[in-house]
Amino acid sequence: FSSAPADCPDSVPSSTETGGTNCLAPGGLSDSQVLQEPGDRSHWCVVAYWEEKTRVGRLYSVQEPSLDIFYDLPQGNGFCLGQLNSDNKSQLVQKVRSKIGYGIQLTKEVDGVWVYNRSSYPIFIKSATLDNPDSRTLLVHKVFPGFSIKAFDYEKAYSLQRPNDHEFMQQPWTGFTVQISFVKGWGQCYTRQFISSCPCWLEVIFNNR
Repeated sequence: FSSAPADCPDSVPSSTETGGTNCLAPGGLSDSQVLQEPGDRSHWCVVAYWEEKTRVGRLYSVQEPSLDIFYDLPQGNGFCLGQLNSDNKSQLVQKVRSKIGYGIQLTKEVDGVWVYNRSSYPIFIKSATLDNPDSRTLLVHKVFPGFSIKAFDYEKAYSLQRPNDHEFMQQPWTGFTVQISFVKGWGQCYTRQFISSCPCWLEVIFNNR
């Protein structure tokens, strides 16, 4: 995993996987502009879609309080993963991709950000604000179809310290990032130890102001 730029201000979220790149993002901004411009607070989060260790498509900047992330049109109005160009030929990636369906809905509420599973299969979420900040390892939470979870709490995020987590020790730490995998889990309870081994997953990076 590459590191975040050294001159990136602490108050601006950066990707735990890329640290910002030069690919064009929605609205004509580069990824690095979306993540690093301190004067732009119009978006409350950006979303990156990954297939294993490869990010697919642009960063998706979110301004509306609610966002649907799904695979095929017309299964929603928002971030359509099926429209992204992917060169991944893995049969497992193809199989999981076909199961994303209606996907998830991200909603920014007064008490934090909620994730609702709209698909027909479980999703798996890892967030620093879902666990005790003093815990040795952050847990991966399984969310069944039709259920929701408060995946991010702003107040908790401000008070977090870097956990003693093997995966996070290899990445630039930010308490303002949530990772979501479709269909397949990862971590200490699963065969896959890192989310970068999951076929299809999301990285959601929140503005911390």
